[in-house]
Amino acid sequence: MDISNKKIWQQACGDTDRNYSEVCLGWDVILNGPGYAGAYPECDVILKQHGWKSKKRTDIWRFAVQMKDGDIVVLRLGTSDILGVGIVVGDYHWNNIFKDIDGWDLQHCRRVRWLWKTNGKNKRFNTYALKQGDTTQELSSNEVKRWLEELTFTEDELNRPLKELPNFEPRQVTHEEVGEYLYEQGVSSNSIETLIKEFDELTRIAKWYSNKAAPSEFETVAYLVVPILRAIGWTPQKMAIEWHNVDLALFDQLPREDKNLAIVVEAKKKGNSCLTAYSQAQGYAQGKDNCKRLIVTDGLRYGTYLKKDNEYKLFAYFNLTDLTDGHPIYKCKGVKEALRIMTPEWRE
Repeated sequence: MDISNKKIWQQACGDTDRNYSEVCLGWDVILNGPGYAGAYPECDVILKQHGWKSKKRTDIWRFAVQMKDGDIVVLRLGTSDILGVGIVVGDYHWNNIFKDIDGWDLQHCRRVRWLWKTNGKNKRFNTYALKQGDTTQELSSNEVKRWLEELTFTEDELNRPLKELPNFEPRQVTHEEVGEYLYEQGVSSNSIETLIKEFDELTRIAKWYSNKAAPSEFETVAYLVVPILRAIGWTPQKMAIEWHNVDLALFDQLPREDKNLAIVVEAKKKGNSCLTAYSQAQGYAQGKDNCKRLIVTDGLRYGTYLKKDNEYKLFAYFNLTDLTDGHPIYKCKGVKEALRIMTPEWRE
């Protein structure tokens, strides 16, 4: 790979708790945030007013302004692992389809033609070969640069078309729409009415927590997760907290034992990644043939998985404070379908 006279960037893709490299590599992008304040440069004033330090605002400036079409990017995780190598294509833009990437607002976007991808085996260097800190930084490691020079790519790889991004945002869904959908699916009127009330209450609790220290996983389960499950019809008899290391186990019939386990629920502290709890939830569900569903949550965001061909796949995702009919980046359904498969009545 010819790196002479090229600016080379290292771009973080989260951390060991919240790794969004699949989004970057799957959609030919790199992302930065927070993005809630809008596009650069207008966002800079808003972020400053909201208390964001100059370090983070400079990071976004570097991403939006200093990075140029044709620059080289290495996608890093931590300070030693590279997951992708690519070329920046085109200019910076702000894209609201990245407003919720497992809880992070990452609307600052650059397109990247990825030439080398990890395929499950990261390229690992000595610790601290890559810089900690800012999301977007110039690469300084000679060790990494020498490796880049050894890479070779075909003309087809260098000129392949970029993955086309979704050109629509998911539609906002009202509480009434959720209720009507669940009623059509056979959920009782009483459960629906309770659920709608809980939406309002849980949203208030979640906003209250946003200004406080994050609750523990146990508190998240007790104050945020259990109420919504109770609202859609789960009874205490069929809900077991801290059951054989599972945060919350749901049973379709009694007694509470492996053969009756219907759903494994794994919770993270609010503000942490919830989707990374998937592997843990899947591990607990192994060997439980009746367990066709997984729920991962931080009490505010819910990822729901269905078992298909012996593998659990993300089926639907929703955020209590931003109910939508789907998530185009995750290619999954939204709040209505998520709640449906979370109910006791759900059957394949």
